Amino acid sequence: MKAVVTFLAALTISIALSSSAAQTKDKPWTEWSREDAEKILNDSPWAKTQTDTETTQKLYSRNPDSTLSTDSVSAGTSARLSRGAVNQNIDIRFRVRFFSARPVRQALARIIELQQKPKAELLTRLHTFAETKSISSIVITITFESNEPAYLGSTMRAFNGATTAVLSSKTYLERSDGKRIFLEQYVPPGKDGFGARFIFPRLVDGPPFLTPNSGEIRFHTEYPGLEIDRRFKVADMLLKGELEY
Repeated sequence: MKAVVTFLAALTISIALSSSAAQTKDKPWTEWSREDAEKILNDSPWAKTQTDTETTQKLYSRNPDSTLSTDSVSAGTSARLSRGAVNQNIDIRFRVRFFSARPVRQALARIIELQQKPKAELLTRLHTFAETKSISSIVITITFESNEPAYLGSTMRAFNGATTAVLSSKTYLERSDGKRIFLEQYVPPGKDGFGARFIFPRLVDGPPFLTPNSGEIRFHTEYPGLEIDRRFKVADMLLKGELEY
């Protein structure tokens, strides 16, 4: 809880206040159900999911075969035997979100509100966090999950060990006209649970990088052995007639 409060305070200082609370097309975010909020976070104009599937686990049984020696199997097989394979496909789902867009932050705030029923001080911070309009940066976040969490170790190491210098040349936002902006800052996942943060400039040579007529916006990043690439339709990223990203 303390980490969430600290992060909300820091974010509030870094972006300008908006004079109006954002709403979905149907109802205010403060009335969203958990399902409404999760839809915004996982499959909406501001959030897409990439699923990577590992199929080789179906070749192994969960219980190690005691008749096999370490020398008789490959290194990869040995690792599976030591932890017990799962005899099913392993799915890793990467949630790519426009964190600087108010609907995403409203969904996160709503889930925290429903889960924790916070006291007045934190509730005020949550609402400021949800309703504040970003004016200087585009922030993309990525979280990841799996049907077999024990297999997330290499993904966690990749995200936690990455730096801005390592990612900057292979991480960008690209418009339909081919214009790109590259990563300005990378922040590994923290205790707040919001995911790794990829920060880009909002203004490029004066005007905003995105307008309602920008077509698609593509987010691309590469870690060792991992590539994440999602596309968003900019014309759909409107909230009460205003572009939110």
